[in-house]
Amino acid sequence: MTERSPLREPMVWLVIALPLASVVAGVGLVITAVRSGGDDVGIDAVQRMAQVQQSELGPDARATAMQLSAVLRLQPGRVDVYPAHGDFARGQSLSLRLVHPTDASLDRAATLLPDALGWHADGEFVTAHDWRVQLSPADGHWRVQGRLEAGQQAVNLRPALAGR
Repeated sequence: MTERSPLREPMVWLVIALPLASVVAGVGLVITAVRSGGDDVGIDAVQRMAQVQQSELGPDARATAMQLSAVLRLQPGRVDVYPAHGDFARGQSLSLRLVHPTDASLDRAATLLPDALGWHADGEFVTAHDWRVQLSPADGHWRVQGRLEAGQQAVNLRPALAGR
């Protein structure tokens, strides 16, 4: 009876290939995880305690108490915000953040300057995809937010917490 070389046995190759494939897949997953940055999709500052994220809701509660709401309108070369309800401090500038749903490198921020009807800023804003919109004063005392869906030019901004 002739002896066959162990390298000619399919089972030997299977014993070698399966662990090797799992090591390669594991390294690929680690590389993907490291390159993604590990950032959360949310833009709010959070504390992590016992694996639970706790977001600061004070600005939302203040906006609810002040009964704030506004309308944001995008047009070519300009963005406008008009107060819809509540007591806005009309003389101060506002901070606008447009957050891309999946790619933080596409996020946009603008400072809105007061004008006769509300606030405005110049700049081109893409409407080809959805945006999470957040509006607040520079000090972050309150905030209103909304979702601008792809293709739309306007969105109603409200506090995240429902009024009671």
